[in-house]
Amino acid sequence: MKKIYVVGTADTKGQELAYLADLLARSGLSVLRVDVGTRTPTIDVDIPATEVAGHHPDGAGAALEGDDRGVAVTAMGAAFARFLASRQDVGGIIGIGGGGGTSIITTGMQALPYGLPKIMVSTLASGDVSPYVDISDIIMMPSVTDFAGLNQLSRMILHNAAQAIAGMARTPYRPSAGQPSIGLTMFGVTTPCVMSIVEHLQNERDCMVFHATGVGGRTMEKLVDDGVLAGVLDITTTEVCDMLLGGVLPSAPSRFDAIARTGIPYVGSVGALDMVNFWAPDTVPEAFIGRLFHHHNPNVTLMRTNVDECRRIGDWIGRKLSACTGPVRFLIPELGVSALDIEGGDFFDPEADAALFEALENAFVATAARRIERLPLHINDPAFAKAAADAFLSIN
Repeated sequence: MKKIYVVGTADTKGQELAYLADLLARSGLSVLRVDVGTRTPTIDVDIPATEVAGHHPDGAGAALEGDDRGVAVTAMGAAFARFLASRQDVGGIIGIGGGGGTSIITTGMQALPYGLPKIMVSTLASGDVSPYVDISDIIMMPSVTDFAGLNQLSRMILHNAAQAIAGMARTPYRPSAGQPSIGLTMFGVTTPCVMSIVEHLQNERDCMVFHATGVGGRTMEKLVDDGVLAGVLDITTTEVCDMLLGGVLPSAPSRFDAIARTGIPYVGSVGALDMVNFWAPDTVPEAFIGRLFHHHNPNVTLMRTNVDECRRIGDWIGRKLSACTGPVRFLIPELGVSALDIEGGDFFDPEADAALFEALENAFVATAARRIERLPLHINDPAFAKAAADAFLSIN
């Protein structure tokens, strides 16, 4: 039987942990109380911290025997992720915690599959939760009060959290057999292209579109590694610009590695490689003062990539793609790579585009399965979208 894992630091949050577990147990669910604390627990638990910590590669002592709290929290988080990976009975997981507990528990949650219910009731949930959620589907719920004993408000919050995880666990999503799923990357300036590709393919494929904001690309590639996606149309590779040039929406340096590892059918392009993203104008680094900018909105500032930067970007992508062993078709739209990079547009720069295309081709090692193709089209031309869809169907 699948169980609900109720997780917390039983040395400092024991009363709240027991209350939450009892709520779920009284509702008829099978519950396991899991301690991820680094000191003596104040309540009885089903899985002690020593068992969790024992999953650390360096043994339980890495999390439990040191005096540095930061080191202990990091080690326990790594151990908890490995502990969860070893379990076959997780039907849902709910955690409670302050700063340390939230870090430990969400590290483990991030390793679990998409769709498995995950709720983190945290004192940090009303702030920037990106380090804790990352590319997962963790639900962050504000605790409102601190975890320092039960009170009327904390009981209400924990009650609602219990009801939420119980509802998700009792009625899990049941995927229906259907079309194979594919991933597509999109930015506002490549939306016409990607949506047209979706129109061409939606009757034959389950199309998952990812916003190319760093998180989107990493999520798509995780799903490639997880075997969820049967192919990729990576039209918008703009995250590479921010990664190489210091923008705020970067890819990881491992961008494209999942494609290479898996050999998944891949169609790519140079979508939005004409821009680097920053927040409001006053956040642009001094090194870029005097460059060409487009103010997308008061909080987003785009910088046009210049010739030298485009050479660097093209070389990096070309070398990455050359490691791919599966079928690859990389399409170059010669008339522009975004809605801004078009004749009369703010970022229209044929010289920079030519440098990008040439560097990419020079770094790319072509084979019978791996090819680059130039098209005398703009990326948002319907004919380019049709060509991308056709290229994908030819290899998948």
